[in-house]
Amino acid sequence: MSTPETQFPILIITGRPAAGKSELIDFLKKCDTAERLHRFHIGEFEELDDFLYVWETFEIDDILTRNGKPRIWTDEKYFFTDNWIWNLYIERISLEYRKKLARDPRYHDRMTTLIEFARGGEKGIEEALSYLHEEILKRARLIYIRVSYEESARKNRRRARKGMEDSILYHSLPDSKMEFYYKTNDWEKLEARDPKYIEVKGFKIPYAVFENEPEKTLDPVQIGNELQRVTTRLLND
Repeated sequence: MSTPETQFPILIITGRPAAGKSELIDFLKKCDTAERLHRFHIGEFEELDDFLYVWETFEIDDILTRNGKPRIWTDEKYFFTDNWIWNLYIERISLEYRKKLARDPRYHDRMTTLIEFARGGEKGIEEALSYLHEEILKRARLIYIRVSYEESARKNRRRARKGMEDSILYHSLPDSKMEFYYKTNDWEKLEARDPKYIEVKGFKIPYAVFENEPEKTLDPVQIGNELQRVTTRLLND
C-alpha cells in the first residue's frame, strides 16, 4: 500500500525584485500536479502576492488625483510617503489567509499557500515576517531566491513589457526605485544567525536558499532540479 505524498501547507517565497520568484511560481503552474506533489511537495496551490496590493495602491491614488483629492500613500512619482505601507501589505496577506482558514478549517488537506513578496533595506525581510499572523508562522517554510543586487537590476530591466506594468511576470521598477528600495537587504544577516531556521515571534521557520545566479529560472530542467534540492531540504528540516 502506497503512502500519501507530503504536501507543504505554506511556502514563503522571497528575494529581491526579479530574482525569479514569479518565474518559479509560473513553472509550478505548468507542472503536472502529480509530478509537482512528488518532486516538490506542492499539490494544488494558491498564491498570495503583495504586488497586487502595491499596484492597487497606485491605482487608488491616481483615482484620487483625477478627482481633485489628496493622494494617500504615494507621491506623483509613486514613491511611498509612509514606508509602513509595506507592513500593511503583509497584514493584508495575513487577513486573506485567515479568511481561507475560516471558510475551510481543513484547507491544507488539499492546498498549499504560496506567499510571495520582495523586500529591501536593513530590516526589510525580518520586519515583513514579523507582521505575518501566527497561523502562518506556525505552518510556514521559506525559500529565499538569491541573486546579487546587480543581477536583480539587470533582470528587472529585461522583464519590462510596455502596457503590462500591472502584470505579475512583467512589471518592472525604474532604476531609481530599485536603488532606493532594494540596493541592500537583510538576508545575509538572517542567514548568519542560523543555517537552518529564522525565528519570528517564537516560531522557528525552516528555510533554504534557491541559488539563481547564474540564472536557472529560464530553463525548466534547471529550475526543477534546484527547486527539488531546496524543497527536499525543507521537507527534512
